[in-house]
Amino acid sequence: MKPVIFSVAVTAAFAAQSSAYAQSEQAIRPPIAVYWMSVETSGGVGVSMPAGLGGLLPSSMQGGKRMKLELGSSQAPNGEPRATHAIPPALAMGDVLPLLTPRIEASAPAHSEPGEQHEMQTPKGRMLIYWGCGETVRSGQPVVFDFAKMDPQEAARVFRSHSISRPTGPAPGRSRGYGTWPNQENSTAVPAKASLAGEHAISGNYSPEIRFSVDERHDFMEPVSFDPVLKTPGGAFGVKWNSIPTATGYFATAMGRGENDNDVVMWSSSEVQESGQALMDYLPNAEVQRLIREKVIMPPQTLECAVPAGVFKGEGAMFNFIAYGNELNLVHPPRPSDPKKRWEQEWAVKLRLKSTGMTMLAEGRGAPRTGVTEERLPQETQRTEPPKPAGAADAVINQGINVLRGIFGR
Repeated sequence: MKPVIFSVAVTAAFAAQSSAYAQSEQAIRPPIAVYWMSVETSGGVGVSMPAGLGGLLPSSMQGGKRMKLELGSSQAPNGEPRATHAIPPALAMGDVLPLLTPRIEASAPAHSEPGEQHEMQTPKGRMLIYWGCGETVRSGQPVVFDFAKMDPQEAARVFRSHSISRPTGPAPGRSRGYGTWPNQENSTAVPAKASLAGEHAISGNYSPEIRFSVDERHDFMEPVSFDPVLKTPGGAFGVKWNSIPTATGYFATAMGRGENDNDVVMWSSSEVQESGQALMDYLPNAEVQRLIREKVIMPPQTLECAVPAGVFKGEGAMFNFIAYGNELNLVHPPRPSDPKKRWEQEWAVKLRLKSTGMTMLAEGRGAPRTGVTEERLPQETQRTEPPKPAGAADAVINQGINVLRGIFGR
């Protein structure tokens, strides 16, 4: 290389590096207002239910569309706090949704009688952790935790979980101005055909006006549905689900009983050890992609998974599933191209998306695929009875969850 060419190349590289450094050093004022939309499509329990009985299930097990709206601002309200979200006609929920500030009332201190003693009984039972899709249990599994030992170090080894980087959203204690929906004034159910597509506007007396639009890629995700669960010749539970076009990745967990009623079994679809409970929620796009590379989350092309034979004794374990959506992040005004100019952010919007579903690990369980009526299914797969409870294992599972909360302080 000639000296002059080398000099130009070095100068250009240095200039690019300096520009990137200057960009990283650009002065930034955080947004005055932050607006979060947490949007879920729930497939509910993936089993057919008799007419009228679906409403008796807990809300977490019912299908449908759900939203949680949260506005947080560094500005205090001018007078009584008020804010609204003007919604597009396609949402079919009126013109606006009120964002109310919760009234926090002091709770009365717990009262105990003099001399009253609370005896804590030593819990019994074990938690067995498995992971990975496939016909057979892999070597080194399960890892086992004995509830009676109550050892935090052992619990950390058994309930190994990948760290997740999640931003902190608006909250009454963190924001001088705060409003949320649903609330005591308006908790209208989101219609089945509702769409977020269109223009949105948020206004209030503690926030700058926020205007943005939502396209089809960031609309409600399609619901999760499952084929009837089938046992493979080797005894594994074969679970198949529908492709969700806007999904960025999938993850599944299952919980049930072990060899006896004192054993609780947990399984996750991760290829590496992962307890999985922290992943059954919204995740930022970058975290989903990272966990796909680390073989924790299944890529969106994956449409089936076998829960290995022998993980759950008998039938009745619950299979929980999540499809992560393509998160939308907006900031106004856009970042200045001049790194010397301070970026004065007025507002930021985060639209989080997920689609969830549940089914029983019992042969023949599963809901019809989207757009397929039950009458078209073979007669042997038309199950109308509700899922059977796990019996005594329910109490053990609840006990196990409470023990873990005590160990980890949650």
